[in-house]
Amino acid sequence: MKRLIHTVLVFLFIIGNIYSQQEKGIIGSNNWLRNWTEFKPNQTEYGEPTQILSGSITKDTRLLKRDVYLLLGSVFVTNGATLTIEPGTVIYGDFATKASLTIAKGSKIIAEGTVTDPIIFTSKRSVKRPGDWGGIVVLGNAPINRFGSGSVSQFYPNLTGADYANTNYGGDDEVCSSGILKFVRIEYAGKRITRETYFNGLLLASVGKETKIENVMVSHSGGDSFAIWGGLVSLSQAVSYKSSGTDYKFSYGTRSDISNSLAVRSPYLSNGSGSRCMEVKSYDKKQEFDFSKNSTHVTAKNLTLLNDSDNLVSDIKMNLVKAAIYVGENAKLEMDKTVVSGFNPAVILDDGIKINQDNLEKIVLTEMYFNNCNGNIFIENNSNNEDLENWYGNSAFFNVYSKSENAETFIDVKNDRIPDYRLRINKIIASNDVDEEIRID
Repeated sequence: MKRLIHTVLVFLFIIGNIYSQQEKGIIGSNNWLRNWTEFKPNQTEYGEPTQILSGSITKDTRLLKRDVYLLLGSVFVTNGATLTIEPGTVIYGDFATKASLTIAKGSKIIAEGTVTDPIIFTSKRSVKRPGDWGGIVVLGNAPINRFGSGSVSQFYPNLTGADYANTNYGGDDEVCSSGILKFVRIEYAGKRITRETYFNGLLLASVGKETKIENVMVSHSGGDSFAIWGGLVSLSQAVSYKSSGTDYKFSYGTRSDISNSLAVRSPYLSNGSGSRCMEVKSYDKKQEFDFSKNSTHVTAKNLTLLNDSDNLVSDIKMNLVKAAIYVGENAKLEMDKTVVSGFNPAVILDDGIKINQDNLEKIVLTEMYFNNCNGNIFIENNSNNEDLENWYGNSAFFNVYSKSENAETFIDVKNDRIPDYRLRINKIIASNDVDEEIRID
C-alpha cells in the first residue's frame, strides 16, 4: 500500500512538473496560430481593388467580403459612425498617399473576422516592405496621464482644419468602447513620416476597457507593432512578427492587460529607435507627466518573447540583439509565466530606477523562463546586476533559467507555414540557479 501511494505521488509530481512547464509562454491545447495567421505574407495575393476608401466616413458603413478595398490617404471614421468589416475582407493601404485608417474619438470599428476567414490589411506593392503604408489608429475617450488631451496629428501629412479635431484622444470614460478587432491581420504597415516618427501597425490611444482586441497579428511593421497610449485595454493572442519597431509599447498611463501573446523578433530588422519586444513607460518626456494621474501599469501573463537568430553569439557581437523588455521610471510591470528566449539581456530597467524594495515591488517577475539570454536583469548602463539577480533569483519567484536552442525549446519554430511556438514538454532543463552569461570571446 505504501509503495502504491509512493508511486502515485511520484506520478503526480511528474505530471505537475510537465504541466508547470507547459503553462509558461503561450498556451493552448492546440496551436492557436493555425488558419488565421500568415508568416509569409509577401507570397500571398489577395486580388485587385474594386472599391476605394478616402476622406471621412461620417455615417455607419459596412465593408463587404466580396469587394477588395484600397485606402487612399488619411481615412477617418468620424461623427460617431461605426465602420463594420465582414470576415474575409481585404483592405490595401496605398503606398504613395501614406494611407491610414483612423477611428476618431466617439466612433467605432467592428472588424470581427473568424479563425478561417480573417480580415486582412496589407500592402498593394508587388515587392512588399515594412512601412509600405500607415496603419490603423483607434482613438478613445479614456484617461491619459499627460497634461490636457493628446493628439496624433503628427502622423498625417496635409491635414485640413476639420481633420485636426479628429486626431484628438483622451478623456475620463474608462469603460468606453471603440469596437472590436478580432481575427485581424495587419501587414507591412508602419510608414515613416519624419526622421523619428513612424506610424504603428496598431495604435490604441485612450481606448477604454469595453474595446475588444483579440487574435490580432501585426507583421513586418516599419514602426511599433502594438502601441498603447493611456486607456484601459486588454490584449489577448496578440502576435507581433518581425517588426522593425517595438512589438508592444505601453505608455502615457495605460492600465493594460496582455495575455497569451507572441512576439518574434529578427536581429536584422530595426528602425533605429531602440526596438525591443516590450517597453513599459509612463512618459517619453518627464515634463509631460501629470504626477496626479496614473502611472503606466501593465499586467502580462503567458507571453513568448523570442529572438529568431541563426547565430546568437555572432549577432550579439555585432550589436544586433537588444534587451527583450525595458521598464521605465515611474512605471509598473507585473509579468508572470513568460518565456524570454535569446536576448541581450532579458530585461533592462531605466537607470533612473533606484534599487530598493519599493521600486522592485513595482516590477514583479514571477514564474519566468529565461532561456539563452546574455544576462538576465540589469539597470541600464550598469554591468553590476548582483542585487537584481539576488532579488529575482530568489526561489520565492519560481523563475527558471536555461540554455537551449530555439529548435529544442519550442515545438516547431522551423515550420515556415504554421510554426508552433509553444514550449516543448520534457525538453526544458530548468534550474532556479542563475546561469552564466553567453560567452562571446
